Amino acid sequence: MINKKYEHLREWLEQLPEHFEQLGEVIYDKRNQLRVIEAPDGTLVNAKRYCKTHIVNRVVYSLGIRQPKGKRAFLYPARLLELGIETPEPIAYIERRKCGLLGLSYFMSEQSKLRHTLFEFGEAQEGTYEEMARELGRFTAMTHNRGVLHLDYSPGNILWDKDGQGYHFALVDINRMRFGEVGMKDGCAALCRLWGPKRFIELTSRSYAAARGFDEDEAVRLTMAARTDFWTRYQRRHPLPFPLEL
Repeated sequence: MINKKYEHLREWLEQLPEHFEQLGEVIYDKRNQLRVIEAPDGTLVNAKRYCKTHIVNRVVYSLGIRQPKGKRAFLYPARLLELGIETPEPIAYIERRKCGLLGLSYFMSEQSKLRHTLFEFGEAQEGTYEEMARELGRFTAMTHNRGVLHLDYSPGNILWDKDGQGYHFALVDINRMRFGEVGMKDGCAALCRLWGPKRFIELTSRSYAAARGFDEDEAVRLTMAARTDFWTRYQRRHPLPFPLEL
């Protein structure tokens, strides 16, 4: 699947999986690998290789019972962009199959021009994050009001930058989304994965509630309860990536 805008890169894109390991710069390398690669026309491409899933999911994806993550990542941006929610434009989605079963798959998008992620606020000090917290709350409210719920609303999946016109945000890694009405409980719970001081999260949830016409105190209560539950479970399996205040 190739975005018509990038049809001129078809041959290069179709060959990309064969040369993936030798191209560009690795910016993420865990279960899946993410590279930034310059295309022949100068376009900076964000290329993600999805590893093979366990056999049950491979069958589910291969039979079309559920769309693979990379395919969802290719299809969902059009819906967000139509709603006025910024996300990098998709370029292509490529699958590799063996005996009909999905193996590795690749999703390519434009590299976002936004330079920052919310990881920067993991250990932010009071006096440095208040404006961001309020703007983030308003941005989150906008996406929920437009019927978009990112199910992995975490620091690396929210890009941001600031210029003379204010803050700009974009969503990435959007293969896990829910479209439709977003209620107060689910909306507040979406904030639970964010890093940062307790007050940063509280300010974000208050700004979020104000923008949606919700009770601010109740929004803070719901958000902090979801946050406590998420990070308590997380630290049983992993070291905490930032100083946690509950």
